[in-house]
Amino acid sequence: MAQAKINSSAKCSSGGDGGQLRGRFFRSTSMADRSTRLLECLDQLERRVEALRDTASSMEQEKETLLEMIHGIQNSQDMRNISEGEREELSLTAKRLMGRTLTVEVSVETIRNPQQQRSLLSATQMIDEIVSKLLDDLEDSKNRLKSLYGACTSDVPSGPVDQKFQSVIIGCAIEDQKKIKRRLETLLRNIENSEQSITLLEHQKTSSNKQLCNNGKD
Repeated sequence: MAQAKINSSAKCSSGGDGGQLRGRFFRSTSMADRSTRLLECLDQLERRVEALRDTASSMEQEKETLLEMIHGIQNSQDMRNISEGEREELSLTAKRLMGRTLTVEVSVETIRNPQQQRSLLSATQMIDEIVSKLLDDLEDSKNRLKSLYGACTSDVPSGPVDQKFQSVIIGCAIEDQKKIKRRLETLLRNIENSEQSITLLEHQKTSSNKQLCNNGKD
């Protein structure tokens, strides 16, 4: 009997059921530690991935801004009011910068579900329809684009809001909403610049006509 107790005690201390329980406990703790380390690593990587996307998006916006600025210089009134030789030289420089800017390819793909994809398509088609009629009626197109822009901003709009476009834009992915808003801002800014150029040209034409009339009277 004494020998049996000794064997039983030895069995527990040297790897019986108690040893197996302790082994499972240690393995479980080790797996939890590894899982925690992996989770922390993935959290860090997720932050870096989002930072990468933000940086790429900023680069996309910078490219759009640069192209718009170069285009604005090419079509500015100042460009028209310089000598032909200077205009040709500056135009070549602007064209070279435009080409170099276009060589930069930045693309941030937006993950969309089918509903968001349909909403984006609808919103794009509504904007394209207005843009296609810009030359036919600039003022009406400008007002319609303003109503679309009013549907994209959280600020209190200064004019009417296109309710249909607002319902469409809400269904788009957040990143697409931002891009659509930027596109509308660019379109409205270009229209504003065009109107200023037209007004300046009309003013110059009127001044020239008055000067010709005065010279005729003399």
